[in-house]
Amino acid sequence: MLNELNNVIDYIEEHLTDDLSMDMIAENTGVSGYHCGKVFYYLSGLTLSEYIKNRRLSEANKDLLNGDKVTDIAFKYGYQSMDGFTRAFKKWSGFLPSEVRKKGISKSFPKLSFIITVKGGNIMEFRIEDKPAFNLVGVSKRVPMQFEGVNNEIVKLAESITEEQRKEMHALQNIEPYEIVNASYDADANFLREEGYLTHLIGVLTTEDQISALLEKVPVEAHAWAIFPNEGPFPATLQQTMAQIYAEWLPSSNYEVINAPTFSFTKMDEHRQDYAYSEVWIPVRKK
Repeated sequence: MLNELNNVIDYIEEHLTDDLSMDMIAENTGVSGYHCGKVFYYLSGLTLSEYIKNRRLSEANKDLLNGDKVTDIAFKYGYQSMDGFTRAFKKWSGFLPSEVRKKGISKSFPKLSFIITVKGGNIMEFRIEDKPAFNLVGVSKRVPMQFEGVNNEIVKLAESITEEQRKEMHALQNIEPYEIVNASYDADANFLREEGYLTHLIGVLTTEDQISALLEKVPVEAHAWAIFPNEGPFPATLQQTMAQIYAEWLPSSNYEVINAPTFSFTKMDEHRQDYAYSEVWIPVRKK
């Protein structure tokens, strides 16, 4: 995966002045856009669109130092007007394009390169399981993105479940894991920056198709799942496991994540407060 990411970086460098989209990058580099976008963020801390913007503005800074016209530079890097470029450049660098030319000041954002760094020799326990098609059935709502701490909107969703909904979910549940799961899907495009919303569903897995109007049904196609058990303080351990999956396991594995709901379940420890056993289920396919 690291070689694939470096190929993506090289392609971006060669086409900084072109109209770049994730679909175009994926088509020309042979990577899965969804998988690449997630892994790229967890390794670099940037979305691909942020990286492209930073590289373009960094190159624009060099062009300004070389004396190129601001209008020419703006259109070269895809801005529709000089005003739009000026605002973006000021927000990025902290100074106006005219100041670069007059005072020779500059800011740079170098090309990234991904290398393997071994940290602490941590071993991630996981298993791969093929699963037939099923339905996620439960209650759902759009909730704000949050990578750390307790998401209060999800807490409110859980508290809203009625006894009737609970009974129906229990009756429908007929496929592993036989647990109440928390599933997420349909994230906004800027979800990796912890901005925007995604759909969160609390429910069960079932092969049944007939459900009442009290619940929502989300069909999930048959494919493989990478399953990561974890145990420790909740929710910190669960969230750390999610980050490790994308930053450490996926880049070194023979799998890539696919665009389908991700879900987890948690069993709280009866004797220790805020301590739990959890499993994270990630939809994957072999490269």
